[in-house]
Amino acid sequence: MGRHGAVVTGVDFSPRSIGLARALAEESGIPATFICSDVLNLRENLRAEFDIVFSSYGILHWLSDLKPWADAIAHFLKPGGFFYIVEDHPFMRVFDSDPTLAELKVSNTYFFSGAYACEIEGSYATDFKGEKRTYYMWDHSLGEVVTTPIEAGLRLEFLHEFPFALRAKFPMMTKGADGYWYLGREDKMVPLLFSLKASKPR
Repeated sequence: MGRHGAVVTGVDFSPRSIGLARALAEESGIPATFICSDVLNLRENLRAEFDIVFSSYGILHWLSDLKPWADAIAHFLKPGGFFYIVEDHPFMRVFDSDPTLAELKVSNTYFFSGAYACEIEGSYATDFKGEKRTYYMWDHSLGEVVTTPIEAGLRLEFLHEFPFALRAKFPMMTKGADGYWYLGREDKMVPLLFSLKASKPR
């Protein structure tokens, strides 16, 4: 959007990611502002309103409570502006993530409660590649994801669900000609991504 004249502001809690974003913007000649902040504390670090607020892949399971997230979105949107998110479908998490499995196996509850520990090797936000550390994540149902922005005062425009993923979430997935990842014989039987648009009334 910056290439087409939009005034772009990016937010991330990782200093490393912000540094990389600033370098890429300078290298490409696209004017943009990047702020290192937890989105839940963003009001302390940013005074602005936007026509569009966008949340990208992989944000929701780091949030223990979606209400302050949705409230922040509504706060920074201009009247008449809209919020858009594309994210992993929460239903996907009912399946076992064991990389040795040859087919899908239901192992987890869909209706989540509390945090769960996840041991991950490395992180996009850190330098400790090759070292495993324990993180805590929270899952949220699609109903919660849809309802929370509405409760924050936004008006739902659409909810779309897709039978493909941005990357291989399970070992039996194959990459399609469109660059997305699909399940084999289960293709179009399981939602793997969703997108949602909600606007702020004028």
